[in-house]
Amino acid sequence: MNESNLHTYQLHIIDHILANPSAGIFVEMGLGKTIATLTAVSRLMFDSFEISKVLVIAPKFVAENVWSTETDKWDHTRFLRLSLVTGTEKQRINALNATADIYIINRENVAWLVGHYRSHFPFKMIVIDELSSFKSPKAQRFKALRHVLPRIERIVGLTGTPAPNGLIDLWSQLYLLDQGKSLGKRLTQFREKYFIPGRRNGPIIYEYKLKPGADKEIHQAISGICISMKSADYLDLPGRLDHYIKVRLDKDTMKKYMDFEATLMLELMQGQEITAVNAAVLSGKLRQFANGAIYDESHNYIELHTAKLEALKELVEQSNGNPVLIFYEFRHDLIRIMQHLKEYQPKSLSRSPSLSFKERGSGGEFFDLPTSIQTIKEWNNGNIPVLLAHPASAAHGLNLQFGGNTIIWFGADWSLELYQQANARLHRQGQSKPVNVYHLITEKTIDEDVIRSLASKSAGQESLMMSIKARLPGY
Repeated sequence: MNESNLHTYQLHIIDHILANPSAGIFVEMGLGKTIATLTAVSRLMFDSFEISKVLVIAPKFVAENVWSTETDKWDHTRFLRLSLVTGTEKQRINALNATADIYIINRENVAWLVGHYRSHFPFKMIVIDELSSFKSPKAQRFKALRHVLPRIERIVGLTGTPAPNGLIDLWSQLYLLDQGKSLGKRLTQFREKYFIPGRRNGPIIYEYKLKPGADKEIHQAISGICISMKSADYLDLPGRLDHYIKVRLDKDTMKKYMDFEATLMLELMQGQEITAVNAAVLSGKLRQFANGAIYDESHNYIELHTAKLEALKELVEQSNGNPVLIFYEFRHDLIRIMQHLKEYQPKSLSRSPSLSFKERGSGGEFFDLPTSIQTIKEWNNGNIPVLLAHPASAAHGLNLQFGGNTIIWFGADWSLELYQQANARLHRQGQSKPVNVYHLITEKTIDEDVIRSLASKSAGQESLMMSIKARLPGY
């Protein structure tokens, strides 16, 4: 493919990047923002000679696969030299010393990169793929990048979910783009101008609520450097059908759940006591309970019920052999699902080269599905009837739309970003069938709160996307 194959909306993205040294590209999945950005980089580098070395920051799988694949796919970008800055420290240093046009690093190594160069940061242009992963101003990756911003001449932020938890998430992302010109130089300044404190416990504030009319003011403030596009406006995608499957607990199990929620303590049959010390921990424990098992203090899991597993198996059986992608949340979910779907394991999970566990945050664990090119190929060829994945390991960069059209959420957390990105693995350009998304929801539990929260956050983000949406003739 060559440059003439680019769509009108992609040309609009290119023009926006060229015209704005600070550019926010809030474009939903499937609209080709990667090739549009590469085209803009190529023009800046070899037409106007404004830049020489570009740094791309991306999720690890995206860094290792998507950018190089997209570059090689197009005639007008194939000549660009890419250097992948991942692996051991020695490998990263060798990659930085290689002669290249674009250096690609995973976001976990951003702090290391800044520390490596110190005051001699050599990149004049930065592209942040999945800008929303920099939404926390407390994160080391944000603090490190903030330190070198004065040396950066051009910066591009790419994301399809700019406000996954509400407009409060925008400040740090916009600060990286324009160093505070749009939304203020300090987070406290941003909050005081547009928000009022919501739920709190003494001096501790748990949430901030928008002041009347503040959403429109924020949209206007960032509209000068940010553009937004929605897939539905530009792509002829098959429909998406959401199904909400209610799962009921028996009377005794439901009573245990209600007692646990009220007292933050659950006395299990084995005589072990599990205490939720704060609301965040309680939320995780309740979601575990709703899924059917819970970890004790030794991090061994105890099964409480099989209601969701039974509902899951029925859905898989109803698929009549059509491939199913299952998203789970906790490690014991994975273990129990594998045990409950034994007849599918030899034909699916055994094809993955390895099963490895990684830590997420403090204390939370998840199964990191091997995302090798071979695994993706097997799925897309229809050779894997049941694929299990954690949304944190499969939310970005994976093209799974050719292997199936059914998603089952065994359990979901509060992240709208992971939820939307994970669903977009199947509901994206190239999908030929309507996508069915099933949500297993344990009645009268926190599952219902999570679904309502995701819907509410989605509505807030919809307002943002619509307000700054790029309006092109014919769309």
